[in-house]
Amino acid sequence: MNIEATDKVSPSSFLDRRESGVLHFVKYQGLGNDFILVDNRDSTEPRITPEQAVRLCDRNFGIGADGVIFAMPGTNGTDYTMRIFNSDGSEPEMCGNGVRCFARFIAELENLQGKQSFTIHTGAGLIVPEIQEDGKVRVDMGEPILKASDVPTKLPANKDDAVVHSELNVDGVTWHVTCVSMGNPHCVTFGTKESKDLQVDKLNLVEIGPKFEHHDVFPARTNTGATLACGTGACATVVAAVLEGRAGGNAQLIYLEGLWRLSGGKMTTMYI
Repeated sequence: MNIEATDKVSPSSFLDRRESGVLHFVKYQGLGNDFILVDNRDSTEPRITPEQAVRLCDRNFGIGADGVIFAMPGTNGTDYTMRIFNSDGSEPEMCGNGVRCFARFIAELENLQGKQSFTIHTGAGLIVPEIQEDGKVRVDMGEPILKASDVPTKLPANKDDAVVHSELNVDGVTWHVTCVSMGNPHCVTFGTKESKDLQVDKLNLVEIGPKFEHHDVFPARTNTGATLACGTGACATVVAAVLEGRAGGNAQLIYLEGLWRLSGGKMTTMYI
């Protein structure tokens, strides 16, 4: 019996293969926020459906991920388009950590070397990531959206057109919240009316998260749920902290798996 050793498959040859009926993907993570990346540059339609994305993201019976990201042809003059299906099948406008992973994926696909930047069309508008010389990715996240009707939220504006440190009743508890959109809506809280210092570890996020997400004051829902990291959430948190007088324009956020360094202010372009 003859046994022939197979050649080692390089990442480039893996990405070049296009067998019909086979979905080729690469797995990326940013501070533990993990994604399945799919090369979709030859089509404006995602290769899989939201229902299939749910199955792929299942951590017990699938690949396991927070979402599936598709690298697609550019739109309106941009270099690329990014679409995402979350692990629950929903489609967000964009994702800050996902953009960072997307940029590294494009660099691998296009064999880009050194400092590079390109434009990405997303549901939240134009995003411009920049790959640094050391391989790290810096993302121009744009200006935060604060006008209540644009976030959107039905909470009445109480500081110019914004909702800042406003009261929101969730399941009988009054929370102080600030509403910010970074292309997708966020409701940021640093505590309740009764307790100024929020102890996140003591919260049942699985139970309370959906009550915020599907609250009547958020017609487009709001981002909730436990995750190891979230780029737009990090930006929204810094903006809310600045608006409430808790921080300056530059900040560091400590996540379970690492450290975010952010720059910007309440009405200036945010960078992660």
